[in-house]
Amino acid sequence: MSVRDRAALNGIRRVVVKVGSSSISGENAGKIQLIVEALADAHARGTEVVLVSSGAIATGMPYLALDARPVDLATQQAAAAVGQNVLIYRYQDALRPFEIVAGQVLLTAGDLENVTHRSNARRAMERLLGLRILPIVNENDTVATHEIRFGDNDRLAALVAELIGADALVLLSDIECLYTRPPGEPGAEPIDTVAFGDDLSGLDFGSVVVNSVGTGGAATKVSAARLAASAGIGVLVTSADRVADALSGAPIGTWFAPDPAIVPTSHTGTIRPAMPVSR
Repeated sequence: MSVRDRAALNGIRRVVVKVGSSSISGENAGKIQLIVEALADAHARGTEVVLVSSGAIATGMPYLALDARPVDLATQQAAAAVGQNVLIYRYQDALRPFEIVAGQVLLTAGDLENVTHRSNARRAMERLLGLRILPIVNENDTVATHEIRFGDNDRLAALVAELIGADALVLLSDIECLYTRPPGEPGAEPIDTVAFGDDLSGLDFGSVVVNSVGTGGAATKVSAARLAASAGIGVLVTSADRVADALSGAPIGTWFAPDPAIVPTSHTGTIRPAMPVSR
C-alpha cells in the first residue's frame, strides 16, 4: 500500500527511483556506484526497486565527439543508441558485486497510451520484479519524436510508479529539497512537506531547464510529484547524493503527500486507467 510519510520508505514493498542525466554523466558518472549501493541496500531489505534513469543521450555524447546536447532529432537518436548501451553496462557493472541483475525497459509515450502495450509493459516489469531483477527504465529515445514523448523522465517516473502500483516515488535532483523560489535567490525557503491539494501557485520553481546534458528542473519535479500524488503515491524529492538516506526513511528532502482519498490497488490487481501523456 502507498506510504503516507517519508519515514516509511525504509522497508516498503515497492519503490520507483528516478535519477537525472546531470547526476550520472560527465564528471558525475562515478555517482552511479553511490546510487547502486543504495538501491542494493533497499533490495537486500526485500524492497522491489525500479530505477528510471535518464542519461542515454548525455552518456553517448562523448562517443560522438559532441560537446553539447544535440538539437536535431537524428543526432539525439544516434547519441541515445550509443549511450543507452554504455549506460546499462555501467549499471550492471556496479550491480555485479551485489549479485543483482538489471533488466532494460525502454518505453515510448505511445506505449503507455495503448492499452495492449501498457498491459505488456506492466506484465514484463511485474515478472522482472518477481524474479528479483532490477528494471532500469528510460524513454526509448531512438524511436521517440518531438511531437510524442514524455517530455522529461520525472513524468515518465510518475507514470511508471502508477503503472506498477508503487508504494512511493523518489525523484533525485541536484539539490537536497525544493525551495519556495530558486535557491540562489534571496528569500528562498526550503519546503519540507506539500500536503495533497496545497496551492503552490504563489511559489516560483523556475522554468524547465535545458542544459548541456538533459532537460528537467524543479518545475518538472513538482509537476511529476503532483501527478503521482494524485494517484495515491507519496513522493520524495531530494538530492542524488542523499539517495541512501532517502531510502532509509531519513527526514530529508521535500515530501509530497498522496491523495488520502485513494486506496491503492494491489500490485496484482486491476490496472487503473492510464494517466494522460503530454504531447
